[in-house]
Formats: sequence, structure tokens, C-alpha cells
Amino acid sequence: MAMGYSATMGGGPAARAGRRAVLIAVAAALAAAGAAAERLLIPMDLSQGDHLRAYGVVFNCLRDGIKFQWLLNFRGGSFLAEPLPSVADRCKLQGVTYRIVGDAEAAEIADQIESANMERIELEKAPRLAVYVPPTHDPWDDAVRLALDYAGVPYATLWDEEVLAGALTQYDWLHLHHEDFTGQHGKFYAAFRDADWYRNDVRVNARMAARLGFAKVPQLKLAVARRIRQYLHDGGFLFAMCSAPATLDIALAAAGTDIAPAEFDGDPADPLCQAKLDYGQTLAFTDFRVQTSPLVYEHSDIDVTQEAAARGQQTYFSLFDFSAKYDPVSCMLVQNHVGVVREFLGQDTGFRRERVKQGIVVLAEVAGTEEVKYLHGVHGRGSFAFYGGHDPEDFQHLVGDPRTDLRLFRSSPGYRLILNNILFPAAKKKPLKT
Repeated sequence: MAMGYSATMGGGPAARAGRRAVLIAVAAALAAAGAAAERLLIPMDLSQGDHLRAYGVVFNCLRDGIKFQWLLNFRGGSFLAEPLPSVADRCKLQGVTYRIVGDAEAAEIADQIESANMERIELEKAPRLAVYVPPTHDPWDDAVRLALDYAGVPYATLWDEEVLAGALTQYDWLHLHHEDFTGQHGKFYAAFRDADWYRNDVRVNARMAARLGFAKVPQLKLAVARRIRQYLHDGGFLFAMCSAPATLDIALAAAGTDIAPAEFDGDPADPLCQAKLDYGQTLAFTDFRVQTSPLVYEHSDIDVTQEAAARGQQTYFSLFDFSAKYDPVSCMLVQNHVGVVREFLGQDTGFRRERVKQGIVVLAEVAGTEEVKYLHGVHGRGSFAFYGGHDPEDFQHLVGDPRTDLRLFRSSPGYRLILNNILFPAAKKKPLKT
């Protein structure tokens, strides 16, 4: 062997050429090994320049087949990927902070995650997203659409006709615009019954109900609510804010009675409707009392808006800490660069603690009060997250207020909670407990 090596690597011209070829091949192999060990890190702590668009970068890379790791509890829930030029270019274009980490630092990150309350979650494939929204509402009137549009995340829109035609099966994730699934038009009657926008909303809903064969809007909305619950049961992911979570459950519980007064559906509410509510049909709430007066801007006692408004703008809600290794689902949903988030109101600002069903995971609360701000549960093979309030960067968003410009809130922790939900379905699937 020694003689063979000496003969090959000798001093003649042919030997020297062969030696150069071998050295080049070895150098290339070593360079490839070093490159493979490098990683592209998108930090999600306070060093990140645009937290919201970072989600868009990750989501759209997943759409292109580029996989990421979500580093739960590491620097605010950072993201790690192969150091591909296309990923770096996307970050630069969107103003998203990133950097290349070498082999040694990547190993240190892996060791830190292994030894702490952290975890690496594989993100495999971008989910197909849909937003349930009436045609009468502008895109900027919903925080989720604002977030998706700002982050550059594509989604479809659908409404009652598409839902009842079975379109939900085409999507992995569904957001519910702040809809009133009880068919009472948001309980805006007292303040806005003479407003053109309110009258148009009533007309559009009534026409859709008649077109689809329903005598009343509440009957149409109940049918839609049941389809949404079935979608969830069959394995869909559901996210809802503001009035949608509570009114979805109220509609399901009131399937066997009439809770809508004549101002909304032409006939009076059943005087015994409260006793006829079936809480076994609901997803998240129980033992609530419905509000049947058309003059009260409230659907039930699930909501805590009056108490939250009295506490004022300097109130914060706290995110719970979860085990990244043993409860990664809850952990994914609360990833953030801060542990407390400023309160914001909505038609339904938060959920009364005693009205939340056993087995529901509380993700965030206003400590020392009755308010649950953010929760998570499972139904069948699916999973849902409900978030109280209307706009995380507008304490009291009123009808007709201007849109929120997210260029001014690129690191909004309240909006980050929304965007956690679009990556949650991309995680490598593990069985959910029923």
C-alpha cells in the first residue's frame, strides 16, 4: 500500500495533476460537509425586525417545499432551516431578521434545546387556509385577514353557500370572522338599526337564507355552525376571535329552541329557551345564560367586556408556560417574545372562566380576574383555538374606525398569537387526545 501511494502521489507532471484533482475533491467534500452543518436562523426574540412577516416567510417557504424547524421556547419561538439563498432572499425582501449559524453554534443550539424546556418541531407542509367572512365586510375589519395580508400569506374566502356545499373539505385550517352564528346580526339593533350598513347586512343574510331554502337567518346560521363543527370533528383546525367563538356555541346549544326575538327573525323568542339549551352540543362553553333582549348588545354571559372596559387600557393578559416536550400543541400556540400582552376589547373581549368547559386548555388569562383571553381544545380529530377581542393593536375598535396599519406594529405580540395558529397545522402530526 505504501508503494502504491508513493507511486500515485509522486513528483512527475501526471502525478502532480492527479494530486491536485484529489485535493480539489477532498476540499469540495469538506466544504459541502461544512455547508450542510450550517443553518439559517430566523430569531423571534426582541432582535427580530418584523415578527409578523417572519411567519409569512416561513409559510411561503413551506409552500415551496422548504422545511423548517420551529424552536419552541428558544429565543421567542425561532425558526431554523437549511441556508438556502431563496430563504435568505425572502427574508431580505420582507425585512425579516436572519443570520447564518455555523456548525458549532448549531450544535450548541441543539444541546440547549435538549437540556431545557424547549423542543424542535418539524414544519412539513403549508396548510390550506380559508376565512369564513360575509361579503358585506371589508378585509381590514378583521384582525386575522389584516395579519395574513400583511405577512403575505395566501388564503381563500368563503361564506354560507360554500360551507353548505361542502367546500370546507378543501381546507386544513379555517378562521371565523367575527360572525354572529345566532342569526341576530351582531346584536347591533339598538345602536345601528337605521344605519345603511346594518340594513344591507340584514338584507344580504335574509336573501342568502331564502336562496338556500331556510325560512329564517337563524336556521341558516345553525346549519352552517353544524357544518363547521363537523369539519372540526373530521380533523380540521379552527381559529376564531371576538363574537364568533361564543355565538358558535350558543347556536349549537340552542338548536332545539328559538332564542332570537322578533326584531331579528319575525317571531318572538321561546320564553322557555334557557331551559332548553343543550350544552352537550357545544365545543368550549357551558352553563351560560343567553340574552334575548334586542336592545342589549350582548349575546350571553360568556363575555366579560363590561368588566374589561372598566379595568381600562393599562390591563395586560398573561400567557401560560407549557412544557415544550410534553405539551407542544399548547406551547406552539403561545410562542411569543413577551409573556404579557396588552388587553384589547371586542364584542366578546374574553370568556368568563366559570363558563369554560372542563378539559379546555387555558392559554392566556387576565390574572386575578374572571377573564380567560385565549383557549384551546379538541373535538373529534380536530383542534380549535378561541381568542377574545377584536384588534390586538386597537383597545376599543368601534364601527367605522380606520384600519390598523401593521407597518406600525411589526412586532405586535397580540398579532403573533394569531399567526401561531397558521403554522400549528404545518407541524408534523401527532395523535390528538379526544
